[in-house]
Amino acid sequence: MPYFRITLLRSAIGLPAKSTGVLKALGLRKRMTTVYHPVSQDVAGQIMRVKELVDVTEVETALTKEEMKALRRPDPGFYIERRASEIRDLAEEAPRW
Repeated sequence: MPYFRITLLRSAIGLPAKSTGVLKALGLRKRMTTVYHPVSQDVAGQIMRVKELVDVTEVETALTKEEMKALRRPDPGFYIERRASEIRDLAEEAPRW
């Protein structure tokens, strides 16, 4: 079942109450939040009302909050190639000139 992945990119401050109400109905409260809704004409109509404020993509499955958090987690950034004790042992074995 396809879903709309909707992310609020711009704030609704200063917009008419109708636009703010549409965002609340979609479940978008803060900027950069993402919600998933099943593809339907009702949701598509709501998206068209606030199309300037949101980013929409169609995906096959909806992700849970935990899955989205795991996707945002960066790689550890470094990998241990050798332990310090191994490097020290190699330095002691090397001939000194």
